[in-house]
Amino acid sequence: MTPEGSDQVAAAVRGVLGAVLGLSPERTAAFTDTTPLFGTLPELDSMAVAGVLTELEDRLGITIEDDEVDGEMLETFGALCAFAAKKALV
Repeated sequence: MTPEGSDQVAAAVRGVLGAVLGLSPERTAAFTDTTPLFGTLPELDSMAVAGVLTELEDRLGITIEDDEVDGEMLETFGALCAFAAKKALV
């Protein structure tokens, strides 16, 4: 995984979270690898997860299978970026 590719994936994840959850660019820019998401970020509820994942698929040209979705991948911003990068930067 290249650092450039990882940065592009992180930017895409920030964009998706902002667009789908209605978060400001300033708020998503402050996300670090350890920023908690699901269960802590009120906007990211179980209904919003599907929208986030669908938008990630569209923006990154990836396919996320139902059995790949779990609490760990949505636990932190870093975990979601790592998951997306693993799928996108093959």
